[in-house]
Amino acid sequence: MSYVPTLKKIYNEQVFAELMKSRGYKNRHQVPKILKVSLNTGIDAEADKNQIVDIQRDLGAIAGQKPVLTKSRKAISNFKLRENQVVGCRVTLRGNNMWEFLYRLLAVALPTIRDFRGVSPKLDGQGNYNIGITDFTIFPEITVENVKKTMGLDITIVTSADTDEEGRELLKLLGMPFRRVETKTVAAA
Repeated sequence: MSYVPTLKKIYNEQVFAELMKSRGYKNRHQVPKILKVSLNTGIDAEADKNQIVDIQRDLGAIAGQKPVLTKSRKAISNFKLRENQVVGCRVTLRGNNMWEFLYRLLAVALPTIRDFRGVSPKLDGQGNYNIGITDFTIFPEITVENVKKTMGLDITIVTSADTDEEGRELLKLLGMPFRRVETKTVAAA
């Protein structure tokens, strides 16, 4: 028997049935699922090779697979940027790596953020979700002593949901800690 990640097991056993019931889907293929997770970080144009290697190593530790370096397409003198210069690092997760990363993000990394009150409930209009993290040391795979310069991290969760409501419900059932939207009450005059 092959290994099934914890969050995938939760999706298959609980979330799938809950979505079928709450949305009234007739076909099991209508139920939204997570297709992929993309991690992306920018690298300073003036970064030296050792710093690029460190960032690539750290992102690889977070993701569980080797990231790809992204390069600039054209030179922009105002940003001290040359053509084919390394400007970022990205990795796309699918399958078990995706489920493992999401579980670590939801259960370990996000709760360790100081004064954490939840993430924004806004999706991109097509059922996908983006999170920006300013400090990547919230992940347990990163030891703070080895970090020379902190970096931010963009996380994109791509779902098969057609609408934002379906995507939000899927992520909420998986354990995404959405911030509560406070309604403002108007005092009667």
